[in-house]
This record gives sequence, C-alpha cells and structure tokens, in this order.
Amino acid sequence: MSNLALSAQHNDPAFEDVWEELVWRGLVHVSTDAAELKELLAGPPITYYCGFDPTAPSLHLGNLVQILLLRRLQLAGHKPLGLVGGSTGLIGDPRPSAERTLNTKDTVAEWVGYLSAQVQRFLSFEGENAARMVNNLDWTAPLSAIDFLREIGKHYRVGTMLKKDAVSARLNSDAGISYTEFSYQILQGLDYLELYRTYGCVLQTGGSDQWGNLTSGTDLIHRVERGSAHAIGTPLITNSDGTKFGKSEGNAIWLDPEMTSPYAFYQFWLNTDDADVVERLKIFTFFDRAEIERLAEATATEPFKREAQRTLAYAVTSLVHGDDATDAVVAASQALFGQGDLASLDQKTLRQAILELPHTSAGAGTTVVQTLVDTGLTGSLSDARRAIAQGGVSVNNVKIEDADAVLDGRFLDGGIAVLRRGKRSLAGVLAAEAEPAS
Repeated sequence: MSNLALSAQHNDPAFEDVWEELVWRGLVHVSTDAAELKELLAGPPITYYCGFDPTAPSLHLGNLVQILLLRRLQLAGHKPLGLVGGSTGLIGDPRPSAERTLNTKDTVAEWVGYLSAQVQRFLSFEGENAARMVNNLDWTAPLSAIDFLREIGKHYRVGTMLKKDAVSARLNSDAGISYTEFSYQILQGLDYLELYRTYGCVLQTGGSDQWGNLTSGTDLIHRVERGSAHAIGTPLITNSDGTKFGKSEGNAIWLDPEMTSPYAFYQFWLNTDDADVVERLKIFTFFDRAEIERLAEATATEPFKREAQRTLAYAVTSLVHGDDATDAVVAASQALFGQGDLASLDQKTLRQAILELPHTSAGAGTTVVQTLVDTGLTGSLSDARRAIAQGGVSVNNVKIEDADAVLDGRFLDGGIAVLRRGKRSLAGVLAAEAEPAS
C-alpha cells in the first residue's frame, strides 16, 4: 500500500479513545483486564504484536482482521510488531480435527517472505511509531532442546496446558494430539517473552480461538519477569446464518491476487448479506461511525440499492489490491451486464471475471446454441433456440438473432466472449486456443 493510501487512514475522533472504538467495531471478544487496557491504550505509546504463521503462501481474510487491528492501534500512536513465524510455522497450532501436515523448511522459509511482504503493505514503517517485522526463528533456532526445556518448559504446568481449548478438543478426538502440536503454546509464550524483553512489548492480539496461546505468553511473562502483559482476542467472524466467514465450499478468500483474483475478491464483498454488511463495514473499513450508521440506514430503508455492499466492496478491494485494480474490476462488472464496452476492458481483469462465471471453451465453428447448453444457460438445444428467437441471448452485449449463429469472429481480443441469457444469467466462452492450462 502506498504512503498516500496509509496517510488517508484515520481512527474516528468521535470516540473517547481507541479502546472505545475497538469495542464499538466489535473487535474485542475476550481480553485481559478491560479497564487496564483502556488506560494503557489511552496513555503513552506501547509496543504490541500479532503473529502470523506461514502455513500457506498467502494470508486470508481472517488474517486481515488482525492486520487492520494492528493498523488501528498504530494510528492511535502505538508501535506495532508484525511477527511471521519461521519457527512456529514449522509446527502449526493444533487444528480442531487432526494433525497438520508439516511443510519442508525451504517451503516455510519461502512463505515467510511472502507473508512478511503482505503484512508490510498495511503498516507504516516511518515516523516515531514505525512498525517492525520480526521472525521467531531468529530466537528459537539458537536454542538447544535442553535450554528450551530448562529455561522455558519448566515454567509450564501440564495440567494447565491440557485445559487449553485447542488441546482438550484434540485429546477428546480420535486423532489425539502429538507432542509437537502440544508444545505449540510454549513456543508462542516464548515469542511474547522474547518481545517483552527485547522491545518492551506488552500487548498481543489474535483470534479468540487462539486465546489459550495468547495467555500462554501473558502467564509466562508474569512468572519469569514478574511483569504485566495483556492480550486481546478478536471474535471469529461468521455470517448471520452461522457459516464460517470467508469460506465457500472449503475455499478461503486469499489476499494474494494470484490465489483469489481481484474480481472474485470484489464479488465476495459485493454479495455480502444485508444482515452482515454493517458488521463488515465496522471491521474491514476505516469509515467513521457516522458514515457506517448512514449506510446502515440506507440498507434498512432501500436495501435494493445495495449501497452499503458496493461501498464495502470498493473499500476493501481497494485496500488490498489498490484503486486501479478495483476500478478495473468495477468496470468489468458493469460491462458484463451491458453497462460498458467489453472491448475496452483490461484483458486480465476480464479473463478473471470469465473464470468466475460458468464457462466453456469453443473451437472453430461452434454455435451459440451449443455454448448456451455447454455453459448451462439452457438445458437443451431446443431451449437455446427458443431463447434466441425470443431475443434474450447476446454475445459480448450484442443480441443474437440467428439461431444458427456461430462464435467465429465474435471473440474479443484474448479469445474471450461473454454469453448472456436474459438480464442476469451470464457465462464465459474461451476460444479453444486461448483456454488456460489446467
């Protein structure tokens, strides 16, 4: 993200302090002493951190919640540490169901670089409260197993460790839990202790499902240093129907544009349910309370306009992918439904859009009727012919009047065609030679 984009971000001055704003935005699900945290965050700058494990080559929307929390605290004058877990990523925190598949050291090291670059885009590394990136492999790699057990392990009680939610869930499952994953909370506690000692870090943030790991560090600092340290656990974001946010048939919404295209990213936000859109605006945008309340009212009185969803989709896509990419996506979305010139669109963005639609490939001489069936826009050739006769079929926003029409000569540059039946049913066609390798 550019310095200009970062400089445009701000917390809402209508709140008494940043703690009050975090609470209003729904970012505090669980925490250490709330009164102490409120006083701490309203005082002189503190150093705080959040950790991100490289268990994939990209961060996802759940991680974005944490990144934006880091940024909001930085805007309040505090000093963020972004930790990417070069060591904890080699193990992975305990999953609720089964043991993680361990990645190679080379893979984890590569992903550390990817995630570090992603986090850095959202924080400012200039000024008195400049952010700093750290890697926990730097202090865990030199530790021998004996030193780790003597200096850190001795402060942990197995009974307490067994009570942590993530551990107890696995103990009661058929899979059980290995010592490797069982020890994860000790490693995260070590991280907090190291950052407390080195940078005076006194606050860690993370998802509420990580609460056991967060308090592992606060407890360790208290035992070893007799110091006071805090933690904030954000709520797990779910949709109003109870489904897991950001997941659709097991597919996460990634921040990497090669893993989730800007077009798909934008459409995800645009399709937010009315019941969820205000919460999303609070968590994922920097709009102030007055603007969010205005959008909430617009949703209640004129939901058909979907102003809140369009505002949310543009704001978050621009935050993650930049204004230019977002403008290209908006132009593609409009042109697909006849509100713009498809031929003038950025080819990459249009291809991303096509691949999100039902799509097929077509060789020379393929008829429009056949592609209507192949893409599922009609159930049969006779249905396809009937749709054309009724004037309800277009290719690249040009109405098809001949039931025997072929696609030859109708493709846009890049071998792309947009097939539409009626007003809202869309599909894509890729010229056979232009079809991407699977």
